[in-house]
Amino acid sequence: MLEELRRILMHDQDFSFALEILFRTTIVYFYTLMLMRWLGGRTVAQLSIVEFLLVIAIGSAVGDSLFYDDVPLLPAMFAILLVSVYNKALDKAILSSKFMSRLFEGRPRIVITDGQVHDDRLVRQGIGMDELYSKLRQAGVEDLAQVKFAILEPNGGLSVLTRDGRGSEGLYRSPALPGDEMVWAERR
Repeated sequence: MLEELRRILMHDQDFSFALEILFRTTIVYFYTLMLMRWLGGRTVAQLSIVEFLLVIAIGSAVGDSLFYDDVPLLPAMFAILLVSVYNKALDKAILSSKFMSRLFEGRPRIVITDGQVHDDRLVRQGIGMDELYSKLRQAGVEDLAQVKFAILEPNGGLSVLTRDGRGSEGLYRSPALPGDEMVWAERR
């Protein structure tokens, strides 16, 4: 009974394997995080990149430990703990630092100003015109002239600030836009 319990918990590993798990988890977590950041917000829909990575990492560690008898529980639980601690630390860093927020979550990008589509920004964000038009239709936009600003959010969503039918600025309020993006939009 005790030997079976040891096999379930540790298989043929000793506790020094925890250092290897620490190393593996650290490398894979941050490598995957950088890849997800590089791929951009479109990949993760409504989850932030950090949240998406958390789901993948924990799902993999949990799944492997459930299905493979040669994956011991304690190392898998340690990997899950490490991923959770990294995620919590990253969340705190993102909340306390604008630089960390931009690095790991990205920033909103204005892709339409006064009905004018900024093709260069769409290309850099990996968004095609068909996808942009689809997102605009989902936001209820019938005509580009209605759009004061369209902002591609870091999570891949599109926020559309429109003019009302009388040509006033409708939903547009300056503080709703990122300051550095607003400066860029005004130079255009």
